[in-house]
Amino acid sequence: MAQSALWFAVMSLLVKIASRTMPTMQIVFGRGCFTLALSALVLCRVRINPFASARRRLLLTRGLVGSCALVCFYAAVVHLPLAEATVIHQTAPLFTAVFAAIWLHEKLEARVLLGIVLCLGGVMMIARPEWLFGEHPALPAFPWQFAFVALLGSLLSAVAYVTVRRLGRTENPLVVVFYFPLVTVPMTAAFAIPQWIWPDWQGWLLLLGIGLSTQIAQVALTKGLAREPAGRATTVGYLQVAFATLFGAVMFGAWPDAWSIGGMVLILGSLVGSTGIWRRKAH
Repeated sequence: MAQSALWFAVMSLLVKIASRTMPTMQIVFGRGCFTLALSALVLCRVRINPFASARRRLLLTRGLVGSCALVCFYAAVVHLPLAEATVIHQTAPLFTAVFAAIWLHEKLEARVLLGIVLCLGGVMMIARPEWLFGEHPALPAFPWQFAFVALLGSLLSAVAYVTVRRLGRTENPLVVVFYFPLVTVPMTAAFAIPQWIWPDWQGWLLLLGIGLSTQIAQVALTKGLAREPAGRATTVGYLQVAFATLFGAVMFGAWPDAWSIGGMVLILGSLVGSTGIWRRKAH
């Protein structure tokens, strides 16, 4: 899960850079094409037929929900500072715990529900919508709508995580990963092709890097979710916030302001406290 956090942060950085010359849907489509080709190649190499699974409907559902979450997250990364987009996306573990309790009958504690309320408060501090905070010259301009796009992506990711956990009990992780881009490519093609901007060699390298880092992260994520309770496992993703903050500061000079820092601390504190990652499991 820690490896997954690092590579997802690298992916976000490359998406942010690529968005300077390419539309968001083109980036999602390009990533999907690369990961689909790579996943298919790996499956052929290990001689696994992904279409032989008896759970194709659930695999396709995971692909659809994950693809929608990906579009939301990429849109947030493009329009928000890297650290803020990432930390909002990391609210997914709390929603994952709720959905896992409903669908997988995993235990849900009251502190998780409290954590969700606190996390939503943190999102509001980061977004600072005008309808709540009003127009204030002291507050920096912020496209707050995309903070809620990031939150929607977090909710969809939580659904995808729970689906991955259920699939991880019976399906090979490589098969689960394969079905993600299998849905992403046709879903985004209709939007990407009409507004296609042909990349230069640097653009192709960025798309290649996005696809490669995503593939590594997805495999690590799938393996982690298959071995730990969903809410607990995804909490390790808070490391991605640290990586994203560092990348954003070094590459773009984007340090979070006081409001964002407060919201990030509230969200991360809620994640750590609510999911009990600091507790040891009894054996």
